[in-house]
Amino acid sequence: MYCEVYLFDAPYHIDRPFDYSCDDSVYPGCIVDVPFGKANKLRRGVVFSVKSSAEGDKIKPVHSVLTNRYSFSQEMLGLCLFLKEYTLCTFGEAAKTILPPGATNALPNISYKKTVTLAVSRETAVTLLNAKGRAGISSEGQREIVKYLLDITSADMELVRGLINVNSSHIRALEAKGIIKLISTETFRNPYSIYAKERDTSEIVLSDEQQRAFQTIESLYEEPCAKAALLYGVTGSGKTKVIMRAIDRTLADGKSVIMLVPEISLTPQTVNIFCKRYGERVAVIHSSLSKGERLDAWRRIKAGDVDLVIGTRSAIFAPLENIGLIVIDEEHEHTYKSESDPKYHARDVAAYRCGKANALMLLASATPSLESFYKAKQGTYTLVTLRQRYGGVKLPKAIIVDMREELRLGNTSPISQRLHDELKEVYDRENQAIIFLNRRGYSTQISCKECGDVISCPRCSVSLTFHNGEGGGKLLCHLCGYTEKTPKSCPSCGAEKLSFLGYGTQKLEGELNRFLPDMTVMRMDADTTSGKLAYDKMLEDFRKSKADILLGTQMVAKGHDFPKVTLVGVALADTSLYVSDFRASERTFSLLTQVIGRAGRALDGGVAVIQTFAPKNEVIRLACLQDYDKFYEGEIAVRRELSYPPFCDMVQLTLTADDEAKLQKSSAELHTKIVEKIKASYSSLPFIVFGPFEAQVYKLNEKYRMRMVVKCRLTKESRKLFHELLSEFSLNRDVTLAVDLNPLTV
Repeated sequence: MYCEVYLFDAPYHIDRPFDYSCDDSVYPGCIVDVPFGKANKLRRGVVFSVKSSAEGDKIKPVHSVLTNRYSFSQEMLGLCLFLKEYTLCTFGEAAKTILPPGATNALPNISYKKTVTLAVSRETAVTLLNAKGRAGISSEGQREIVKYLLDITSADMELVRGLINVNSSHIRALEAKGIIKLISTETFRNPYSIYAKERDTSEIVLSDEQQRAFQTIESLYEEPCAKAALLYGVTGSGKTKVIMRAIDRTLADGKSVIMLVPEISLTPQTVNIFCKRYGERVAVIHSSLSKGERLDAWRRIKAGDVDLVIGTRSAIFAPLENIGLIVIDEEHEHTYKSESDPKYHARDVAAYRCGKANALMLLASATPSLESFYKAKQGTYTLVTLRQRYGGVKLPKAIIVDMREELRLGNTSPISQRLHDELKEVYDRENQAIIFLNRRGYSTQISCKECGDVISCPRCSVSLTFHNGEGGGKLLCHLCGYTEKTPKSCPSCGAEKLSFLGYGTQKLEGELNRFLPDMTVMRMDADTTSGKLAYDKMLEDFRKSKADILLGTQMVAKGHDFPKVTLVGVALADTSLYVSDFRASERTFSLLTQVIGRAGRALDGGVAVIQTFAPKNEVIRLACLQDYDKFYEGEIAVRRELSYPPFCDMVQLTLTADDEAKLQKSSAELHTKIVEKIKASYSSLPFIVFGPFEAQVYKLNEKYRMRMVVKCRLTKESRKLFHELLSEFSLNRDVTLAVDLNPLTV
């Protein structure tokens, strides 16, 4: 027998299956160690196929099969190949992405539960307790253990160790005498199991509009082939209820479901709802879980103990069988696109898996991505709409505050007078508020009034952000994590005339505490949610009214449903408008619409105060009106005119090097190669090449970066061009080439 093996760590230019001889312990999908190269160094890989013959005379044998529980099904192997071809990654990169962290270790992180039980009969145990001298059990601790086990037969090791007068030596002594035995059983670590203890089996009541939406989705699900639908509903229209009915329908057929959410902060709310409904048959996957917890979730799914998987982007690779439905909630969110290899979009993987399983892909959003809405308008997706808020709840009243006028009136605070007044009213009515600011830290930069220099990161071409704290605080790079103490004088000229400019969530928190001392502020950003399950605890506390104001970055803006929130404030509504990216308007509109939609989820109604230095901007105005259709009409016309997605695909090529001179030389070589290849082999395909030019952040973590952008139509044939470039540049040890198909930012 022979097998084809892909190596986990093969460089791009040799990423292909290698033949090895094997015995019948090897099967497609198993993880193996194989000798590789002239030195026969052992390398780890995955078996792609088993066959009866192989080419060549000197076929090496497989060294060993990993004796662990992690292997690839045929569908997962196909998915690896899809990622390799679709995103231009290596097979090994795809395989490591699909498996949970640590799964390829020789000794995977398995958790065991130890149970103590009697090894002797009850009669013998009683006799030993009553016997005297060496024939009996004289130690008080040992006697306590035996008495305890006579009552309950067996118990967890921790319970036994917690008995009065008992320690580990007593347990070891009884085990040595053969009176008790210790039994180890594998356990599954699941921090969300507590959610399943309280069950909710109540009927999901739909409005007439929601019922019509569900019936459309149900009819698509019942089709014998793969289908895709876009559930487009205004904020608060009850999309989750419709989704839950669709999940009910799928599970009732004995099929499985994957539901993706864009942020870890949305996971506890979603998990709470779904675990109460579906119990222990739910598994959760996201990056804040420990490696052991993610491994155990994967094992539960693989063992068939799970019907519904909830999680962020990586949950799309859950090893479920018989998939009937994949839901992508808030499908417009950028977090569904991976920025490291493989640079996949969860939506593309979902479409692939639904295609293989003849399942339904259901996208849901109040502000769909322009690409998805365009597909729905063209009929590629079925458009399902919800135009009304559930239960007669009105959309919040949006108030635009001109911060230029605030400055003219002498208010230099990040809190406008209108927002201040609205917050006081929230407090008086015992309601709650959400304040959104998409900048963390205290001050966004420190500059010298004498020489004008801005203190920048020595590793990156960005300014350092000031974070307040003990000992004068610190300066932090939000890109590479570099940190230093806050200087008292300018590092360039030595003048003690430093100016702290701009503001982030930390400074805004201080301002809220200063102007509204009676209100409790809870700050939610990357600095306050670094602990395990910190999101869950913070959101639960806010839901229990332990704070009046939830202040935070994007994680507070999306998907949350807090009935007592009647006010939303946006501190700087226009910051994301002026980014050099064709998606800037779309991102700003979506973010503002989502955060405004957090207000007035109950019958009390709500108000949104939008602070901006561009009060007449059309994007901000339409977001305040929650008018996605009007925004789409204008934006899609611009995209069509300028040939941007969805009317083309964008490919970004980024060159990275330690040496600037070598980078510049390679950039010129890359441009020459692309132009020559297009003229020679791809002249029949439409390509428009831009660059090379410096990346938006030219220096990142002590490496310099140049980039090129190509407009084209991505097909199997056009992908060959970028495959050839990657293969050729992977031989260059001084300069690295990365290719991102339809990147997040261009």
